Amino acid sequence: MDRKHLMRNATLLLVAAFIVPAATNAQTYPAKSVRLISPYPPGSSADVIGRIYAIKLIEIFGQQFIVDNRAGAAGNIAGEIVAHAAPDGYTLLLLNTPLVSSQSLYKDLSFDVGRDFQAIAMLGFAPHLLVVNASSPVKSVQGLIALAKARPGKLIYASTGTGGSLHLTMEMFKMQTGTDMLHVPYKGSSTTVPDLIGGRVDTMFGSIPALLPHVRSGRIRALGVTSAKRSAVVPDLPTIAESGLPGFASNTWITLAGPAGTPRNIVTALNFAVAKSVQSPDTSTALANQSTEPVLMTPEQTGAFIRDEIVKWKKVLTAAGVKGE
Repeated sequence: MDRKHLMRNATLLLVAAFIVPAATNAQTYPAKSVRLISPYPPGSSADVIGRIYAIKLIEIFGQQFIVDNRAGAAGNIAGEIVAHAAPDGYTLLLLNTPLVSSQSLYKDLSFDVGRDFQAIAMLGFAPHLLVVNASSPVKSVQGLIALAKARPGKLIYASTGTGGSLHLTMEMFKMQTGTDMLHVPYKGSSTTVPDLIGGRVDTMFGSIPALLPHVRSGRIRALGVTSAKRSAVVPDLPTIAESGLPGFASNTWITLAGPAGTPRNIVTALNFAVAKSVQSPDTSTALANQSTEPVLMTPEQTGAFIRDEIVKWKKVLTAAGVKGE
C-alpha cells in the first residue's frame, strides 16, 4: 500500500473518530478490563509493540488493557485462547506472521486463522536486516548469494523459530536466489545474535533494534534491509530489492484481532482508537524506537492483508518443504 493511500486512510479514520457509534460514546464498551493476548514472551518485538498501544488504549478508553503473555507452540496457544473466547471485545489478540504460517504448517489446529478471527487494525510494519558475521568475506547481498551457491547446504542461517517471519523471509530469499542454506531455529534473538557474533552462525535476518547496536560496534555486518524502500533508521543500507532481487520485501507486521463475531461497534471503536494512538507523539516515538512504522488500515483492509499473507507464505512453505515441528 503506497503512502498516498495510507494518508487517505489516516484522514478517513481521524474524521471517523469524531463519529464513533453512540454505544461507544455512552461508554458501554469497555465496561471492564480488556485482556490482550500476546503469543510471545515479554520483551519480544511484537510484544513490545502491543504494549506501546496498550498504554494508549488505557488512556483513550479509561479501562485497563492487560497484556497476557501466552507464548509457545508458534503462537497457537494464544490463537486457540482467542479463537474460542466470547466475541465480546474483552479478549483480543496480537496476530502476526507465526499464526498465519501455522495455518499451513499444522493440520490439527483447533482454529482457522481466516475464519475464526475478526481483524480489527494494523499496528505496524518493521523491516528486517540481513546480516553476516564481521569476519565473513561477504560484503554484499550478491556476495552472500555467490558464497551460498559455491557452498550449497554448507552455510548456516539462524531464525527465532520455524514459521516465524525471520525464517520465512530467509526461505523466500533462498527461493528467489536459488541457494541452499541450513536452517537452525532458536528460541529468540538473545541466543541467535551471540552465535552470529561468535561465528557459529553464518547469516540471518533479524530485527533492526536487536541487530543495529552490534552493526554499529562492528561485531556483525549488515548487507541489506527487507523493506520496499530504504529505512530511515539505516538510510545508507540498500534494500534487498535494489541489491539484485527486484520486488523482494518482507516485514514483521502485527495486527489487533478478536474472535470472529465481535460486534461491529466494538471493532470500529478499537480501530478508531488505534488511529488516534498513532497521532500521539509518545506513541510514534516509541514505535520509531522499535523501527516500526504505523500503517493505518480499516478492519476490512486488515483482514484482506492477513488473507493475502496466508496465501503468500503458504507458497513459500510448500516450495521449501517446511513441516510443523
